[in-house]
Amino acid sequence: MKRFNVYAIAAAALVLCLTACDKFLDVNPDKRAEVDTASEVSALLGHAYPDHVMSLMAELMSDNTDDFGKTSFNKSTRFYDQVYHFEEITESDNESPESNWGDYWSAIAATNVAIQTLDELGGLDVAANRELYGEAYIARAFNHFALASIFCMAYDPVNSATDPGLPYLTAVEDGFNVQHDRGTVAELYAAIEKDIERGLPLIGDSHYQVPKYHFNTDAAYAFACKFYLYYGKYDKAIDCANHVLGETPSTVLKDWQYLGSLPTGSGGPLIHATSYCESSSPSNLLLQACYSSMGYFWANYSTYNRYSHGSYASATEDMEAAYPWGTSSYYDGVKTYSGSMDKIIFWRVPRIFQYTDPVAKTGYVRTINLTFSTDETLIHRAEAYILSGKFDEACADLNLWLHNMTKNTYVLTPANIKSFYNGVNYYEWNKSTVKKHLKPIMTEVEEGSDLECMLQCLLNCKRLETMGFGGRWQDIRRYGITVYRREMGLTSAGYVPVRVTDSITPRDPRLALQIPYKVIQGGFTPNPR
Repeated sequence: MKRFNVYAIAAAALVLCLTACDKFLDVNPDKRAEVDTASEVSALLGHAYPDHVMSLMAELMSDNTDDFGKTSFNKSTRFYDQVYHFEEITESDNESPESNWGDYWSAIAATNVAIQTLDELGGLDVAANRELYGEAYIARAFNHFALASIFCMAYDPVNSATDPGLPYLTAVEDGFNVQHDRGTVAELYAAIEKDIERGLPLIGDSHYQVPKYHFNTDAAYAFACKFYLYYGKYDKAIDCANHVLGETPSTVLKDWQYLGSLPTGSGGPLIHATSYCESSSPSNLLLQACYSSMGYFWANYSTYNRYSHGSYASATEDMEAAYPWGTSSYYDGVKTYSGSMDKIIFWRVPRIFQYTDPVAKTGYVRTINLTFSTDETLIHRAEAYILSGKFDEACADLNLWLHNMTKNTYVLTPANIKSFYNGVNYYEWNKSTVKKHLKPIMTEVEEGSDLECMLQCLLNCKRLETMGFGGRWQDIRRYGITVYRREMGLTSAGYVPVRVTDSITPRDPRLALQIPYKVIQGGFTPNPR
């Protein structure tokens, strides 16, 4: 069997995607791993899950974040400045496009080594290989999908045939600086779908020791649901969601009443956040342990709090705003920080410090990223129902979500949703509301129509559900929502928007982040600007 240097996979991935730095070739031969048994393939697939994510970048770029100005208490870094202001990102950081790019291609390289090795070990004729194939195909599809969500425009049936895509890598490549054509977003999505269709029939859980950190069966179907939703194949999205949620979805949703009962003292943020991401929760389907400062932004830290989710947005747009059901009475309520900052958050994102030198107290800040959950899958099914014209079924799902997360007993119907949203003014940068102009890329929507009002409600619920993990950014891209870069000023009424410094509108090229500079220097075609 072939011998693959596991540590070289990451190097080859970044170099093959087109940067030819000599340092990536400096590999310690004593760290070789022989990959020639099914159990070793299983271990190798542990490298198929990146430990960098774009969640913090996505939150900073979205309308969940405003600029509260630079003061002695309100610091930032050049990296965060560049992300928030939609600038070309030249600074390195654990959250940066460069970190995400290298990590996801490394993960893809690991899946390709796994698949090639399984082919040599008897392929699908060997029963022990089947689940490993399933995991590898689904992980490969997911990692390409994640890269597309960062570096490509969102899929749409009009423009994706010409929008630049990314290479879909399906083979182990021994050379460095291998050139690949980018192809189109349409071609990339077709390749992702092919791997999903290969992987789902094979996926299984029997070979996992810690299933929630791998593509277990439910996580794989939750991913497929999200992919098909983004791809405009709503019947398939609903079928995949049904597989995850079962006959009684209420039994697998997050236990918000329990989370609301946890202590709220000095250790409250970490207690709540780690419980929110607990692997034993049936609602948590796939977790990623990653290097990230997300926990600083979503807890009681003033670190880097120049850009944050503040009281004005909370009161007028999301957490504390008025909806058809009134203001939300959450089981695990919003947390308010004022004084040296203006921050309104949910305790969902843990800050975990990994010591490399306990004596010197140095190390890395890490977190747990909730990548897929039953709660979000329920919202995705509701969205697929809406886009299929099945408004009653969508309301059933939205009511289940609402009554599980909050103490509200209001029952949503298509009629009262339409009545509410048609009575709300559209958002302006200095007059925020819960209703924003939508220009969906997958369908035509008439303002004031039943469809638009249902989507307004759905997107409000989804914004609350994904707060802290970056999901809002993808909906901004997919629904053509304009995002303003607002400077907030302190008045007698609190912080309010005082100036717009930039905005990002539908089809703005900056919705696809620029390919990392080193990769472009290696010959990779950059994104249009």
